[in-house]
Amino acid sequence: MSDLAKLPVTVITGFLGAGKTTLIRHLIQNPQGKRLAVVVNEFGDVGVDGEILKSCAIPDCPAENIMELSNGCICCTVADDFIPTIEALMALEPRPDHILIETSGLALPKPLLKAFNWPDIRSKITVDGVIALADAEAVADGRFAPNVAAVDAQREADDSLDHETPLSEVFEDQISCADIILLTKTDLAGADGIAKARAVIEAESPRPIPIVEISEGVVDPRVILGLAAAAEDDMDARPSHHDGHDDHEHDDFESIVVDIPEIADPADLVARIEAMAKDQNILRVKGYAAVKGKPMRLLVQAVGARVRQQYDQPWGTTERRGRLVVIAEHDHVNPDAIRAALVD
Repeated sequence: MSDLAKLPVTVITGFLGAGKTTLIRHLIQNPQGKRLAVVVNEFGDVGVDGEILKSCAIPDCPAENIMELSNGCICCTVADDFIPTIEALMALEPRPDHILIETSGLALPKPLLKAFNWPDIRSKITVDGVIALADAEAVADGRFAPNVAAVDAQREADDSLDHETPLSEVFEDQISCADIILLTKTDLAGADGIAKARAVIEAESPRPIPIVEISEGVVDPRVILGLAAAAEDDMDARPSHHDGHDDHEHDDFESIVVDIPEIADPADLVARIEAMAKDQNILRVKGYAAVKGKPMRLLVQAVGARVRQQYDQPWGTTERRGRLVVIAEHDHVNPDAIRAALVD
């Protein structure tokens, strides 16, 4: 790539647990000759997603090309965090051919696109495309999209009703900003679920947007890289609930970190997370656990009450300490109840 050419960036957005890290891991392992760099924006103090990606680094995307921002919202600290991180990646030798940005599940993509017009980087970088991931099973169940007809009926009866939930706004803004939508976890949704999820997404889309069905993050990189969308110059086509606002708030969401002792039975931890998610309206759980007698670290990820766990790598010389990040809407975060559900 010529030093005069703008460096392409792909923004990968999607709701909590939609499969963003799995997709990026697939792209890292299948770079098709591109030298990649990655920015991971975590929500919570434990860098789970960044650790997952660094564990599968290859020569075309070494660990030093993977940088983490843990402020919860990449677009809220543009000057302090985002711009210096992008500049650091651009200064690497050899220079990356393409940068992938994994936003937190709470991020609104449009404010991030505006950051690409920052004077320090505008002439050097461009948004190649915005890829939105949507969990087919979750969308089909209506968990991350509003019931418009029901809301409209309620609004007629009560003009003071807040007709949008924070979750639905996040979902709609991510869909509206996308160049391509990847419908993930289709193996769990089934044909009817996929059809229903497509209908929900198409109803929310402000314009025709390609929808590609994937499973386990597997997609031909040529489908999502090299779009040349220049999205930073195409803002009017990407409406947002927050248009006209100078900033946006993430106070609707909160995360806490729970240290957990070494466990004897992973199934017991899974059952605890499932029960906690149902009883306390928890959106997302991710982190690690140490299992007695096992040299491998147990990676735990949950979306609502759906929990996945696997042994991902040896603890080695790292302290065998279990830690889980728990994310929920602000009003549903009760630290004592969460810790009691996981530890007591």
